[in-house]
Amino acid sequence: MSTQYNNMELMITIAARNLEDGAVVVVGTGVPCAAAMLAQKTRSPNLTILFEAGGVAPRLPAMPISVGDSRTTHKGIKATTMAEIMEMCQAGLVDYCFLGGAQIDRYGNLNSTVIGDYYRPKTRFPGSGGANDLASLTWRTLVVCPQSPRRFTDQIDFVTTPGYLTGGNAREEAGLPKGTGPYRVITDIGVYGYNETTRAMELRKLNPGRIVEDVNENSGFEILIPEEYGMVDPPTEEELRILREEVDPDKIIIGRG
Repeated sequence: MSTQYNNMELMITIAARNLEDGAVVVVGTGVPCAAAMLAQKTRSPNLTILFEAGGVAPRLPAMPISVGDSRTTHKGIKATTMAEIMEMCQAGLVDYCFLGGAQIDRYGNLNSTVIGDYYRPKTRFPGSGGANDLASLTWRTLVVCPQSPRRFTDQIDFVTTPGYLTGGNAREEAGLPKGTGPYRVITDIGVYGYNETTRAMELRKLNPGRIVEDVNENSGFEILIPEEYGMVDPPTEEELRILREEVDPDKIIIGRG
């Protein structure tokens, strides 16, 4: 088994490490599902996975192709409805949600709707789906995406999903549950969190082979650099084996790296 890895394999591995044993996470297909599967098969066997369409606590035999795929209920404890999944989030029973987006700003607001003017966009994306609800109601939001100035921008064209809005206490003042919000942004360059006072994005860890200058050279806004930050451990041989052989053997997701 080669210990060489691509950026997608690295980001999925880092994301999986952020899901502790016993946590509850609602995921979609693609990268979030791959990370949850890897976590469940490695360090977090008691991770409870939820799918928006109603799958509760499955033991996924293979990568599902949609949130309504029958595999999302395989050996699960329940096949319920979208309404009940959202009610679980609203009741504070869900620790994490996984999201992505075309744009993210310094306060963790996400755009997955349009690039350009809403009525005459350059590009139109699928839109919110459940992303707004999940990020508004679950305790912590994890974002996984490649990093570039085009994606990391304060000129966000549409706020599909609220982060910390304008920073500080703006999220709570808007009526969203206290203590919820963006938690980590995992990219091909590093892992980011948010300043406890300003709620602006700041570096937590650098990825292997990266230097601190890479952080802001690949961002359209200034990411805070604390005096102390960590370094991400590279994927282990076992993590890569499970990811390649058991999670995504057809390279549907990791092949994008």
